Amino acid sequence: TVISQLSFIIYQLSTNMKDLITGAEALMRSLEHQGVTTIFGYPGGSIMPVFDALYDHQNILNHILVRHEQGAAHAAQGFARVSGEVGVCLVTSGPGATNTITGIADAMIDSTPIVVIAGQVGTGFLGTDAFQEVDLVGITQPIAKWSYQIRRAEDVAWAVARAFYIARSGRPGPVVLDFAKDAQNAKTKYEPAKLDFIRSYVPVPDTDEDSVKEAAELINNAERPLVLVGQGVELGNAQSELRAFIEKADMPAGCTLLGLSALPTDHPLNKGMLGMHGTKASNLGVSKCDLLIVLGARFSDRVTGNTKTFAKQAKILQIDVDAAEINKNVKSKFSLIGDLKDTLTTLTALCESKSNPEWLKEISDWKAQFDKTPEYNSKDFAHAYHIIESVQKLTTADDIIVTDVGQHQMWVSQKYKFEKPRTWCTSGGLGTMGYGMGAAIGAQTANPDKRVVLFTGDGSFHMNLNETVTLKSYNLPIMVVVMNNSVLGMVRQWQKLFYGHRFSQTDPHRATDFVELAKAFGIDGMRVHNDSEVESVLEKAFNLKKPVIVDCVLSPDENVLPMIPPGKTVDDMITEME
Repeated sequence: TVISQLSFIIYQLSTNMKDLITGAEALMRSLEHQGVTTIFGYPGGSIMPVFDALYDHQNILNHILVRHEQGAAHAAQGFARVSGEVGVCLVTSGPGATNTITGIADAMIDSTPIVVIAGQVGTGFLGTDAFQEVDLVGITQPIAKWSYQIRRAEDVAWAVARAFYIARSGRPGPVVLDFAKDAQNAKTKYEPAKLDFIRSYVPVPDTDEDSVKEAAELINNAERPLVLVGQGVELGNAQSELRAFIEKADMPAGCTLLGLSALPTDHPLNKGMLGMHGTKASNLGVSKCDLLIVLGARFSDRVTGNTKTFAKQAKILQIDVDAAEINKNVKSKFSLIGDLKDTLTTLTALCESKSNPEWLKEISDWKAQFDKTPEYNSKDFAHAYHIIESVQKLTTADDIIVTDVGQHQMWVSQKYKFEKPRTWCTSGGLGTMGYGMGAAIGAQTANPDKRVVLFTGDGSFHMNLNETVTLKSYNLPIMVVVMNNSVLGMVRQWQKLFYGHRFSQTDPHRATDFVELAKAFGIDGMRVHNDSEVESVLEKAFNLKKPVIVDCVLSPDENVLPMIPPGKTVDDMITEME
């Protein structure tokens, strides 16, 4: 009898064991349950069980091996920005995890939904300064929507479901999962987890109906309205609702840096980018309007300049999904909190059909007066606008433009014309040099049938040039256009304007030969010496339809203009330099 009872117990245990899987396997299944198809990452000791589990899921989960974990984080960002899905990054503990910090911070300030999954030492080693141990949760809590350490295999499905829900809902952002190694190896039963509610977390507040009526009345009574289009329009997929809104009330609009592809550049009501390097027409519009309607924008200092004088003559109506943004930087007497897509639909229905011919003509006259295209005929250098306009002729409306950070970023934002949503990918709030290469890889992976063009500077390119190996490894047809002025251009421009031409550490000792560098990495390299070569070289590079680096030689003294000095107003705008 005892033997038979033991045999039955052993049978039950063995049967139950067949239903158990490791925490690492549970992670793979949970990611698939969330619809993940692409992961960017780099393996290491503390995440090795997960990469071992990945081996059996490669038919569904496409892993892109980057060459540095910062590149993985930026690739996840680029993937998310152009696809509207959550980007996923998988790295090991210690330096692997800390190398993603810049990408996490960038994603937080730019509201980009990514999930960073990092390995961690076993729970028994936590707090012992074990090899490659770091308090990732403590480090990332200030720069992520949620950070959580998974210490038990049975918590994996719940944690992943919660992570994706938080990352993509409401105002999107980064989430960090710190996965202890013993939890990766431990066995657990697996059931897919669904999550659409978290107590005390309200991602999309209900919009107050009376406030919407009050907002519609403001718009109906305005004589000189102006709409400020932020990235919230793009994140809320409210592009068509935006057009219906401004067209019905005949209101001109200006875009923030991250909102540029939310409204077609050539739309007759689009008056250009606002802010420090925006058009004079849009910035004058802010200073002259009687109603400023702010859609999904956070009043960055690069947009407002001096907040004490910003749009002081106007009533401000701020519409955002995040209540924390209301009155944070600029006081707005009127506000709506809620989903932009739904809010704009309701608001548009209450707005009167009207026209503002005199106001529109005034802004158009400013645009015609100040927005002039220079001539390109230098024999010594190529001009930035010439390069951008030439790339524009080669690309289609569906192709994706990515930039790093610096002068080239501002030139592209000023000159490139966007037609479709989610075709523009750049680092805004954090201003991350080195963002571009990873983001371009992510954007291209998300859209293999489209063409991705990366504009970068020689300074930014140096930050993450190691990802050129990734371009070659996966044969990604990205055209990298290096605006090479052989200096750290934006800092140098500020040194000209505000530091008496004291060029401290902005003229590198030796310029890189990017053509030879490209060849060393095994891809094609070309060079544009001057304006006469711009069209022919870029066309040849673009038609290769494979990874290529184009080294464009610019003058170290080509500047980004116009420019409103920091803390100043449109009245202080610099349009010419000696």
